[in-house]
Order: sequence, then C-alpha cells, then structure tokens
Amino acid sequence: MLIPILTMSIMGLLFGLGLAYASKIFKVEMDPKIDMIMHALPGANCGACGMAGCASLAEAIVAGKAEITSCAPGGQEVCDKIAGILGVGAKVKQKKTARVRCNGGKRSADKYVYQGLGKCSAVNLLAGGNKECRFGCLGFGDCVQVCSFDAIHLNENDIPVVSADKCTACGKCVQACPKKIIILGKADDKVYVKCLSRDKGTVVKSICPVGCIGCKICEKLSGGVFIVENNLSRVDYSKAKTDTPWQTVIEKCPVKCIVKDN
Repeated sequence: MLIPILTMSIMGLLFGLGLAYASKIFKVEMDPKIDMIMHALPGANCGACGMAGCASLAEAIVAGKAEITSCAPGGQEVCDKIAGILGVGAKVKQKKTARVRCNGGKRSADKYVYQGLGKCSAVNLLAGGNKECRFGCLGFGDCVQVCSFDAIHLNENDIPVVSADKCTACGKCVQACPKKIIILGKADDKVYVKCLSRDKGTVVKSICPVGCIGCKICEKLSGGVFIVENNLSRVDYSKAKTDTPWQTVIEKCPVKCIVKDN
C-alpha cells in the first residue's frame, strides 16, 4: 500500500513542478492597461459592444481595434475613465435611447388568433405575425426579456415603453425585435412619429386607430421639419428651428401618432 501511495505522490509532485515551469516559460504578459480598463467597464458583459464581454472589449480598446466610446452602458463616465487610462483626449459620447416606433398593440386589429409560444420571434414565423398591420408590434415582449437594465416593459396595450433614465442604448432590444420597430435615437431629439406603417391612409384607418395616415398636416404646420414619404411622416431634425411649433404639431395630429419623450 505504501509504495503506490509514494509513487502517486512523487508523480503528482513532478507533474506540479512541470506545470509550474511551463507556466513560467509560456507566460503571456498582460498589458496593465487592459486590467485597468476592465475595472473601469461596468462588468455587465452585455455584448452591446459586439465583443464577447468586457474583457474582450478591454483588449480590443488597448489594441486599437475598438473605440473608447464602445461601451454603451458605461456612457460618458466610462469613456472619460478609459481616455484617462490611455492618455488620450476624451470624446463626447452622444447619448442615445431606445424608441418604440409603434403605438398600436391591442388597439391594432388581429388577422388570426394565435395560440403558441409567447414570443414575437415565434408568432412572426406565421405569416409575419398575427397583426393586420404588417409593420406593427406583436406585443409578446421579446425586447423586455433581453433588456439587462430593466429599462423596458409592456404597457396596458402590450406596447413596449422605454424608461429613458434606465436605458443605456445597448441595442439588445433593437436586435430582438423581429419587426424592427425599435430604434436608437438621439436623446435630445425628443419628438418623433410613433408609427412605421407605409400603407395608405385608408388601409391604416381600417386596422389601427393610432397609425400614421400620411395626411401631411404635420408637414404643413412645421414648415417642412416633418416630411411625409411613402405614406409615413418622419422628422428631419436638420431643418428644425428654435421656433418649430412642436406642441402644435403634436396636438393637431388627428391620430395622435406624433409623441414627445418626457
């Protein structure tokens, strides 16, 4: 009994020494800046930067393969910290937020009764979803499920609502939506059209009471800041002025699809 025990102990000692020696021979020196940037990052490993995680992003930033503004959840604070670590000039990070470009939900007509897996990605496989509006939200909340920051939830009409103070513009909700009705917009551009339907006004009226009907009232009142193309209104912020009558346009929209973030 003693000989096998001694043999195994000696072998274990030899293997341990061999591994210790190999670790020194093949040791890869890590740039201390990588570790510093890793500690500066939020550590959420959300993947919004396109990397596998915060460690991968830190390595990419030090290697010059990623911008110091790459971390959306970290915002300007993290960007400034990374700039300080690298000894480069800080960049102003434009704050963005997720916006939902649909307001129909339960108010939009259904084309069939769906009974199946409660996911937008699942119902979308069946003739593009159960809504008559081919551009509208399906209302099962895939976007809610992927949000790591509790920044989005469904309202009483099964339409996602974004909490701007919690949203980090990571983009995961944008990727999760099969209808692509969620966009990332500049936080300062608060007025937008909450619809993406390009159907004619008569069609929209028959299936959704809050969809854009392309009436062009907003276009006339705003002096061209709102533009109606393909039956859908949009805002051209490059034409906005200090006296643009935003509130008047919002109030005069007959279907109330023009909204303003709080």
